[in-house]
Amino acid sequence: MTGDRHDREDARREKALKDLEDAAAGSEVFGTSAFVRQAEKAKAHFSGADAETDDWTEIWGRRIGRGLSLIAFFGLLIYLAVTYL
Repeated sequence: MTGDRHDREDARREKALKDLEDAAAGSEVFGTSAFVRQAEKAKAHFSGADAETDDWTEIWGRRIGRGLSLIAFFGLLIYLAVTYL
């Protein structure tokens, strides 16, 4: 019975610590602007930083796919601007 209680308390404590870390990561950091943080997020996104580090094909697949999507987005943007503006 006491083991169950301790397990629940440990799980609750770990969840609270994780929530605090998430809140600290999302809060305004002194000395950095929102633009710089967003640029770093975009850089990490397009470099495939969220892929598994031991699978190079997944990393390069994500990089190529995301790069092609960016090119397609700007191509569509230019096409729509020329056509309708």
